Order: sequence, then structure tokens, then C-alpha cells
Amino acid sequence: MVIGLGNDLIDIRRIEKTLERFGARFINRLFTEQEQARSERRHNRAASYAKRFAAKEACSKALGTGLRRGVYWRDMGVANLAGGKPTMVLTGGALQRLRDITPEGHAAQIDLTLTDDFPLAQAIVLITAVPIR
Repeated sequence: MVIGLGNDLIDIRRIEKTLERFGARFINRLFTEQEQARSERRHNRAASYAKRFAAKEACSKALGTGLRRGVYWRDMGVANLAGGKPTMVLTGGALQRLRDITPEGHAAQIDLTLTDDFPLAQAIVLITAVPIR
């Protein structure tokens, strides 16, 4: 059953300008160490950060809170499964919110899709509850 859906679209040029203006202060405030390591290896690091920014926005929408009620930027991180598929790793307030909205007897599954086509980056997050067997 679907328990949350979120979508976000961002202009990569906005992230480029923010990176130029605030640099490490912006990066360290919003992105996990894993996200930073992955984005810094990319040729177009602004697009990589933009997709991750969009994923966090989309995830906060799917959680039904936005970036409030204890859900913070670094509580949501984009990670890749062994096969390369992206997903969200939640900690802190975001993880607690996920637990709160997941029905008893179910496990939450987070599916994430990311794309970019300059100047835009987009993320869609779908949270489903899967029965525990």
C-alpha cells in the first residue's frame, strides 16, 4: 500500500550559484558524507548535488512533513544499493516519522528515481508499506 509520494524539480543553475556562494557551508549543512563523496567525484557536481537536493525535498513530502516536525536535511540521504539502484537512507527525525506512518505488521520500502537534463534535476520518492511475512 502507498503511504507516501513526493516529487521535486530544481534548476541545477540554482545549486551551482549556491555552491559558488556558500561552498562547504552549504554542502556540510545539507548532505551526508556519503552524498558528498559521491557528488565530489562527478564531472558535473552541481547536477549531482541538485538531484540529491531534489530527493531530500521529495522524501520530506512523501513523509508528509516537509522539512519540519523534526525532519532535517541530513536525516535523509541518497545511497545506492549493490546493483546501483538509488534509495533513501533515513536517520533521526525522518526515520522516526517513517516508523510513525508505517502500519503495524508492515515494513516500509522507499523507491527513488532521479534524473537530470540541464538545467533541471528531478526526484520522485514513493514510500510503500509491505506486509511482513
